[in-house]
Amino acid sequence: MQISPEIKDRFKNSKNILALTGAGISAESGVPTFRGKEGLWKQYRAEELATPQAFSRDPKLVWEWYLWRMELISTKSPNPAHFALAELERKRSDFHLITQNVDGLHKRSGSEKIIEIHGNIFRNRCTNCNRKYDSDVSKLKNSTGCPNCKSIVRPDVLWFGESYDTDLLNRAVSLAERSELLFVIGSSGAVGIPVELARIAKENGAFVIEINIDPSGYSKYADLFLQEKAGEIIPELISYFV
Repeated sequence: MQISPEIKDRFKNSKNILALTGAGISAESGVPTFRGKEGLWKQYRAEELATPQAFSRDPKLVWEWYLWRMELISTKSPNPAHFALAELERKRSDFHLITQNVDGLHKRSGSEKIIEIHGNIFRNRCTNCNRKYDSDVSKLKNSTGCPNCKSIVRPDVLWFGESYDTDLLNRAVSLAERSELLFVIGSSGAVGIPVELARIAKENGAFVIEINIDPSGYSKYADLFLQEKAGEIIPELISYFV
């Protein structure tokens, strides 16, 4: 792929670089999106199970679905796009990552300066005392009780109908406001808040590069649209940073 000298200069000279990733980057690792046809499980759609109401009505069913998801995701590995973003973090101290994905693949690839804005499926939160715990699938199969207060725990993910964590959202907005270069990677733009982050970055002067298989809700903010697979193009792009 040909990258113009002007774009290469932006890579070298921009400060406060930000990447915003969605389900597409994990799909290249074989992780289903869990929405639409891929989200169908025992005749339930993801939108029917990932809600506070569903958990209140039948926590056992919801946990069964999440345990199935966790076991499936555990068989997947980070792909070259994940590793390239982790490399960029090591190259540039002013790089940050915001992901909509809850699969933990960015952390497994070595990324540390990361905001998991929708949570992490491998972390639990107590419904009573609000303590958080890393999840062990084998132990969860035997008990979903809180080690601290014995109340039921839930996956520490953002469900449909819930509000974003205020601290995480404020941090994400602050990063978007300061960014001079924004990568949007593998996100459809179907979720409003991440698209809003791209709008904020753009209105504050960021140069926006979208990497997607198809145009998305972000495309109207993109200065450069690269219709490529993330795992194929991001490692090449990262090589232009110093």
